[in-house]
Amino acid sequence: MTETPEQYKKRVLDYVKNQDALKIQAATARKIEKLIKDVPRAKLMRSPAPGRWSVAEIIAHLADAEMVGAFRIRMMLASPGVEIQGYDQNDWATQGKYEKRDPKKSLETFRVVREANLALFKTLDQKQWKKFGVHSERGKEDVAIYAKLYAGHDINHLKQIEAIIGK
Repeated sequence: MTETPEQYKKRVLDYVKNQDALKIQAATARKIEKLIKDVPRAKLMRSPAPGRWSVAEIIAHLADAEMVGAFRIRMMLASPGVEIQGYDQNDWATQGKYEKRDPKKSLETFRVVREANLALFKTLDQKQWKKFGVHSERGKEDVAIYAKLYAGHDINHLKQIEAIIGK
């Protein structure tokens, strides 16, 4: 069963609840690094089931999603009300050949872009947190919601990685 954009948003935000979204984001790269440290590359590259992403594909997705988020947040800050185009993550995975990407390189990309985004978040004032864009599938979303969405997105994928690795 496919989720609606509203169901996805609720599920991901529920992972965060009253937690500090920036602390969650700051810890994610280290958590992934620890999870995959002693896992053979073959296991990281193997899909757990037909139509399901491998750990390597999940990490490649996180790297790409972080770059998308970096752009979206900066666009909302510079051009409040900007249209935010949704994208098909499965098409990105196929076209980006996630199944062939080195998970350690993907993790490094994710870590570096995430650090840049966190550095930006730490400079924002209250007015900037309320700047928004209009997502093509989910409607109006401000920078504060984006911080929570990305934290929930992290938790979602960390759970998947843990399940695949068996930790």
